[in-house]
Amino acid sequence: MKLLRCFPYVSKQVVRHRVRSLLTVVGIAIAMFLFTAVQAMNRGVTEATSAKANDTTLVVYRADRYCPATSRLPQDYQSRIERVEGVTAAIPIKVVVSNCRASLDVVTFRGVPKDDFIDERRGELDVVAGSLDDWKRRTDAALVGETLANRRGLKPGQSFTAAGITAYVAAVLRSDDAQDQNVAYTSLEFVQLAGRDDLGVVTQFNVKVADAALLEPVAKQIDAIFDAAQEPTATFTEQAFIGRVADDIVELVGFARWLGLGCLAAVLALVANSIVLGVQSRVSEHAVLQTLGYPGPLIAALIVAEGVALALTGGLLGAAAAIAVGRYGSFAFSVEGTSIPIVADPALLLTGLLVCGVIGVLAGLVPALQASRREIAECFRAA
Repeated sequence: MKLLRCFPYVSKQVVRHRVRSLLTVVGIAIAMFLFTAVQAMNRGVTEATSAKANDTTLVVYRADRYCPATSRLPQDYQSRIERVEGVTAAIPIKVVVSNCRASLDVVTFRGVPKDDFIDERRGELDVVAGSLDDWKRRTDAALVGETLANRRGLKPGQSFTAAGITAYVAAVLRSDDAQDQNVAYTSLEFVQLAGRDDLGVVTQFNVKVADAALLEPVAKQIDAIFDAAQEPTATFTEQAFIGRVADDIVELVGFARWLGLGCLAAVLALVANSIVLGVQSRVSEHAVLQTLGYPGPLIAALIVAEGVALALTGGLLGAAAAIAVGRYGSFAFSVEGTSIPIVADPALLLTGLLVCGVIGVLAGLVPALQASRREIAECFRAA
């Protein structure tokens, strides 16, 4: 309670040296912006590559191929895949991307059989704008993920061109699956006709199995069927497939974690430096406080509270800015037609503030202990 009553004193100490406090807060904000951005990328990678207990999807791709342009499988593989025991559906997909390399702004077209796609994904897709019937009716219509629509400013009724394809935006969808959020679904024939000699050719098959326990045996059986074919296959679970094609991004984010730790070290150094300078300039003031009856532990608590205030102020600004950029910028890593979301949710703000609070306490502990143990006479001599 005494510490709460002394809050005006703490706030006055923070604003007394405006330039020093401002520079400290700005430095903390920049460091926390980077730290929060790294955490958002890390969450996106974890979300995209972590298998879930109810995952029952396999991706059948051309063996030894990576970019969608090089994965060419005959569409008639579908009937043979569907005859495999345990398979409930096999959807042929033609993928065309505006850029096969890792990028933050890639348009990915996925051509699918519309009726089969809707039947398979019923209840998983939430159309937030436009009409699903309009998408089914028009040959050139695209069902655009919300992330892609926000990033490109696309709305129902507009047309857009990417990767040599001009499509009409029929509807905007929202989905819990990151792969739905950053793509444009069109009819399979529409995307096939956009390329040369692509009729009857698809990029991959998304295969649904009856039970998650059947994923591995079904994958092995599918690859065995086409092992001697002119176009052999490589079958993975959906999360394993994403992790495979996004290996470079996973490594990049892994390295970025060290950057995040460096940002925390920078925050600790900034706050500690500010507190040490403040304590050194107020030695005589602390002697006066002791003369007025302020005990050493309370003086130490005031110094720590000052560090926490600086850290929380800068942390709040930096983390909030990172979350705002991540959410409203609608960014997502895309590589080889696969999306890795940047998950900038409000929980990161709480994490950032908690980290800053701990750093503020740690940064203020040593100067606080030194100030609380200093005798009154020694304070006046030092002044």
